[in-house]
Amino acid sequence: MSAADVRGRKDLACTADASAFQKAFGAELREQVVERGEPFAVAQADTPHEIFHAMDIPVVSNQWWSAYISAKRLSGKYFGVLDELGYPPNRCSYCSLGLACSLANDPASAPWGGLPKPTVLVARLTCDCIQQVFSQWADVLGTEFFPMEAPAWPESLPEWFRHSRSRWDEVYGRGRIDLHAREIRELIALLERKTSRRFDPVKFEALMERINEQEQYLDEAAEIIATARPCPVSIVDQMPNTMIPQWHRGSEWAVAHARRFRDEARARAQAGIGIASQEKIRLMWIGAGIWHDTSFYQALEERLGAVFVWSMYLPFAGAQYIRELKGRPLEALASRICSMNEVLHLPPWMNEWMVSEARRSGIDAAVLLSPKDNRLSQSGTQLTAAALRASGVPVLMLDADMVNATQWNREAAVDQVAGFLAAEVKR
Repeated sequence: MSAADVRGRKDLACTADASAFQKAFGAELREQVVERGEPFAVAQADTPHEIFHAMDIPVVSNQWWSAYISAKRLSGKYFGVLDELGYPPNRCSYCSLGLACSLANDPASAPWGGLPKPTVLVARLTCDCIQQVFSQWADVLGTEFFPMEAPAWPESLPEWFRHSRSRWDEVYGRGRIDLHAREIRELIALLERKTSRRFDPVKFEALMERINEQEQYLDEAAEIIATARPCPVSIVDQMPNTMIPQWHRGSEWAVAHARRFRDEARARAQAGIGIASQEKIRLMWIGAGIWHDTSFYQALEERLGAVFVWSMYLPFAGAQYIRELKGRPLEALASRICSMNEVLHLPPWMNEWMVSEARRSGIDAAVLLSPKDNRLSQSGTQLTAAALRASGVPVLMLDADMVNATQWNREAAVDQVAGFLAAEVKR
């Protein structure tokens, strides 16, 4: 299968522009950190990237870096290095691919010739493997690891996603928010100590306001796509038009692009344009993307009229990112960060939101990614599957990995989904 085949069909004009922007950004970032040796950070997706943006410190998301490596079909090579070094076979591929690339130490094959030494690596300790992966990665790169806690969440408001914008103290817990706010201040102090950059509270608050604007556009796009019949935008277009702006959230480009994406989705919906010639089955994809083969999501559109309408990336913008600042922008950011992974992976927050989203989008069936070696992606999946089934939505648990192409059999996966739909969805 060619590279074009695995990337999937893109229907929106703004998708190509988002990809072009990210490609240009990648080239600029490489020049900054590889050629000019400027300070930069490597961070998990659920850490406060906003601080780096406010301080003009480039940040490489570990998840984006893993997806980038995977899209270049290099994951098999680097995971082979981990095998040779004796790492356990049940490792988390998504979080360890960047470490594997650094351990391979092969500039000829690595993107950018491999990551140079970052100023800091940052991760929340959301599962047992994170501390091991990032500690060892920091050792390999010769830098510092700044761990952030993932405090327990003893209680929350029911239907958290309806209250997260305004009642975030109640939803996420004042003690948890205060803990992360202290850690963010410590991170700022570390960055000021290790770089020439300074944190400007006024600039930061303006950034947070622009992020709210950006996320509102994405929230409106999610509502359009959920309620339009037929579905106007495939998740192959949703993912880049959501996630590329999220890596740059609050920038002028990201706000403008989110608006453009919403407008293009609205225009297609108003014109009655669908992503399949005859939509019959509306599907929900739960989990991270299959980054090495996004065309998988379109494989059954014409054969069965089966359309993937929903993935977590776009609707998560409205549910988890938007915050009323209340004169406390740092605490508002802490409330955004302190449960970002938890609400996507742990009950009762994950399953409660997924059931609500399935109803909003008119979902007929769900495919739930269940990579056997990714603990966080498995944490609440069985309970979420049970909740969806109880609400009348059949669920297929698909054993695949988001970045490890060596474990992927596209034809078998497509046949498995087709068989599941034939057995479980009556049309």
